[in-house]
Amino acid sequence: MSFKKTGVLTLLVTVSFLQAQVGNEADISNPETVAEAWIQAWYTSQEAAMDMVKNNMAEDGKQTANRYVGFGFMYDPDADKGKMKITSIMEGSPASEMLMVGDEFVSVKGVVVNERNMGKLPFRGKPGEEIKARIKRDGKIQNISVARGVIAVSYTKTEVLKNISMGNSENWAVEEFNIDEVISEKNIVYVLHNYKDTDKISGLPYKAYTMTRFVFNESGKVSQIRSLSEDRFVLEQQGYTISR
Repeated sequence: MSFKKTGVLTLLVTVSFLQAQVGNEADISNPETVAEAWIQAWYTSQEAAMDMVKNNMAEDGKQTANRYVGFGFMYDPDADKGKMKITSIMEGSPASEMLMVGDEFVSVKGVVVNERNMGKLPFRGKPGEEIKARIKRDGKIQNISVARGVIAVSYTKTEVLKNISMGNSENWAVEEFNIDEVISEKNIVYVLHNYKDTDKISGLPYKAYTMTRFVFNESGKVSQIRSLSEDRFVLEQQGYTISR
């Protein structure tokens, strides 16, 4: 199944289709239907993604994020261009031992934080390496040192909804997405899907595949969700390289 963003009319038709599929949770009884509609909603709009999670994720459900090496914090890149102010910190992460919500990075390993350098800040790299940085806390500059660690985090339903709400609704929808395959066994569903979009900073197009695994509880709600995606391939299509 393929969808393209070709204008307001197409978007309205797609949203209407999704509302017919997922707007009323009583309309969904097949896990494969829920999983496919979930992916469609996620690609289509912030509102559709929010409604899908509210209606179809179990109250004790968990979304597991991809693991990575870094500090373990989040910030809103659209809140203040060229600045990096922490909005949340992963529990048990290296950031939780040193940083606080509201801290603003001034420089990282000598690289000044500004709009031009956002893709060059050395948060990622060898686990255990101490990274010196400067932050602004309560209007005062502080020098800190944080050792990179492996970040493995899962989100509750409340946290998933919060993460969605922090996104930019205007830039949410991708240019095109396809659902390639949906397979299931008992209460587990796998969805292979891909999407095409254009990077907002570089202006370069990219495409990536993702495999998403859903686990449903006895009530037909999503109790676990996890995806494996081509994050590195996306960066390579933007001209980034991995060096040591």
